[in-house]
Amino acid sequence: MLFYARGSEREVLSQQDVREALCGVFESLGRKRRVLAIPPDITRLNSLGGEITAIANDYYGDALTDILPALGTHSPMTGQQIDAMFPGVPHGKFRVHDWRSGVEDVGEVPADYIKEISGGKVCYPIKAQVNRLLLDPGFDLILSIGQVVPHEVVGMANYTKNIFVGVGGSDFIGKSHYLGASYGMERLMGRPGGPVREALEYARTNFIGSLPIIYILTVRAQEGGRIVTKGLYVGDDRECFERAVALSQKVNFVQLDREINKCVVYLDSAEFKSTWLGNKAVYRTRMALADDAELIILAPGLREFGEDAIIDKLIRRHGYRGTVHTFSAVDNDPELKANLGAAAHLIHGSSEGRFKITYAPGQLSREEIEGVGFRYAELQPLLERYRPEMLQDGWNTLPDGEEFFYISNPALGLWAYKERFKD
Repeated sequence: MLFYARGSEREVLSQQDVREALCGVFESLGRKRRVLAIPPDITRLNSLGGEITAIANDYYGDALTDILPALGTHSPMTGQQIDAMFPGVPHGKFRVHDWRSGVEDVGEVPADYIKEISGGKVCYPIKAQVNRLLLDPGFDLILSIGQVVPHEVVGMANYTKNIFVGVGGSDFIGKSHYLGASYGMERLMGRPGGPVREALEYARTNFIGSLPIIYILTVRAQEGGRIVTKGLYVGDDRECFERAVALSQKVNFVQLDREINKCVVYLDSAEFKSTWLGNKAVYRTRMALADDAELIILAPGLREFGEDAIIDKLIRRHGYRGTVHTFSAVDNDPELKANLGAAAHLIHGSSEGRFKITYAPGQLSREEIEGVGFRYAELQPLLERYRPEMLQDGWNTLPDGEEFFYISNPALGLWAYKERFKD
């Protein structure tokens, strides 16, 4: 059922619009005794998820007893990050998701179905797992909050991904990511379907239909130098997601008339501290880059590869060296085979030898960057040359004639050369 839907390419929703819409939905749902909110974490700072959680906290008060950020494999949020993203919301309501041991199996997506939807690329069962908190019968409302935007694993982010990945377990996270990587990210990105989405939908309809989940989905975009809300969709089934997808495809997907030979991407320190997150600069631009193009990533906050100690170790061990190398590593390294999400990430972060990736990190050494297969550059000279505060998103030309394409936040969209993206 769709409870609320508003948005268009031309429209901008104010904070007051969002507040009034949500309070209207909450009113229509009736009184609730105990509410759980599942918002994004700090890595989705621009999703409006923090502000929406604060609105829910204002409305429900003490009835909103638990807030479980959808960490997935990310690091737990610090108190400072909570204050920055969820202003005014008491720290005592926040819980930490443990994707390795804090989950419970609710069912299994069968291997035959995975083989069918992947076109025979992979054939294994996937356990559907969720944080145990969701199964507490005391909750009479679960608010799943997030942003719909193009995504390298699932095509378009959010909706049930928030449940089975954001607060899901290692089996679904790892195998679904590997499923997407095996199928091909360029066949998935910017599209609402595909094998990972269908696996998520199978799990939703078969295993969690009794949970009182309402999805609150935003569509946001850069406009006039700021991030604005273009749409808000609230519902308890796939319709609200599909409505959000239709708008996101229009405002978050930039299709270019010509390929990019040099691309400069900036990673804000507040949002990107690892290549696990920062490689969105690679995922989201790859379909726009020409053969032998150069992708320069300015990453002042970069200090690690994985957000998880085991994954960080695996990235350092195997590097971003392409699909063939990674498939071979999975066959020969039992630890990588047990962490298929890491293997998928290694594929996503590789150029497959087609273009050059240069990282300019704030807190990683040349040896570390080159050790995982990237080119290294000193950060400060590039910040002085490319001066992010002076650039506009899109095409720029320096006084010496160098032309490049600039992206201030790769998490907000998807870029593709029209001839590389075919429906």
